[in-house]
Amino acid sequence: MLQPPPAQPGMREDEVDTPALLIDLDAFEYNLDRMAAVLAPTGAKLRAHAKTHKSPVIAKMQIARGAVGQCVQKVGEAEVLAWGGIQNILISNEVVGSSKLRRLAALARIADVAVCADSLAHVEAIEAAAADAGVRLPVLVEIDVGAGRCGIAAGPEAVALAQRIAGSKHLRFGGIQAYHGPAQHMRTVEERRSLIAGAVDASRRTVEQLRQQGLDCPIVGGGGTGTFAIEAASGVYNEIQGGSYVFMDADYGRNKDENGAPVSTFRNALFVLSTVMSVPGGGVAMIDCGHKGVAVDSGMPHVWKRPGIRYTGASDEHGKLEVASESESPKLGEKLRLVPGHCDPTVDRHDWYVGVRGGRVECLWPVAARGAMQ
Repeated sequence: MLQPPPAQPGMREDEVDTPALLIDLDAFEYNLDRMAAVLAPTGAKLRAHAKTHKSPVIAKMQIARGAVGQCVQKVGEAEVLAWGGIQNILISNEVVGSSKLRRLAALARIADVAVCADSLAHVEAIEAAAADAGVRLPVLVEIDVGAGRCGIAAGPEAVALAQRIAGSKHLRFGGIQAYHGPAQHMRTVEERRSLIAGAVDASRRTVEQLRQQGLDCPIVGGGGTGTFAIEAASGVYNEIQGGSYVFMDADYGRNKDENGAPVSTFRNALFVLSTVMSVPGGGVAMIDCGHKGVAVDSGMPHVWKRPGIRYTGASDEHGKLEVASESESPKLGEKLRLVPGHCDPTVDRHDWYVGVRGGRVECLWPVAARGAMQ
């Protein structure tokens, strides 16, 4: 059930009810502009990943800055974007099940929607749904570029599957999906470059073999917040699927640049605002944000600009803080910003974004695709 918003425009930040999902609008807009500026000279286009933000409002802001569209992981996310007016959507994932495929085919009547496949069984099921709905669906072949997750082998196997798609009167070959997820979170530049070099090579070979068989490859998509600059500079990838860049999180903050310093391309723009609910002493304080308010799968959140306070443990409704000294102890009722360890699942815990600028609430946006798991 959609909850009432925790704030109203014009409120001071310290009046916002908690836990609340905050967007620092200055940092957020910087990130949007920065990604557009970095990609512009490469020729690669952004197909921003909406699994991070789940918001047609944010999607439109990305498209206004040059993104060709959005990608999602679930049909439900695609539906929310399409209903919100987004016209170009890729489900960068396999979709299995007749009910989901019927929903996917129905969306093709109001938006350009594509999907991925990594087996003949996938292709046949998508084809049947498209034929039944009287539409023609673009299908990308997902290749495994080292992530060990979904994907058919690069090269001849991928080409054979592409030929099968191209030969269907109900489908259209849309290109290849070549995303390396684990590479995004390798901490050193050398590790990230090494893994993406393999992805680029696999993609290049597959594109060339497709060409030899007379098949154009409209999309070579992949890349993410951790490696997008490498794929964009490769001359092979023409769509970049970065998502977390709009917000950033504590985990991406652990990635290092060539000098061993944290990568500073983007700024922290997403926070969970919390309230100190108990100060029992002994170097401990408690806040009203635990597992239900912030994801901890990628580590505990950081307390923003309070180096003497560490978030050390979460239960359902409580977050435990350890305080370095009495002078740094927060006060009962004080509001603290948390930088999530992982932004995507943190967003999915909330119904509303509270956009703040200069200490005041400027806007409220619904997390429209919250919980869209199907």
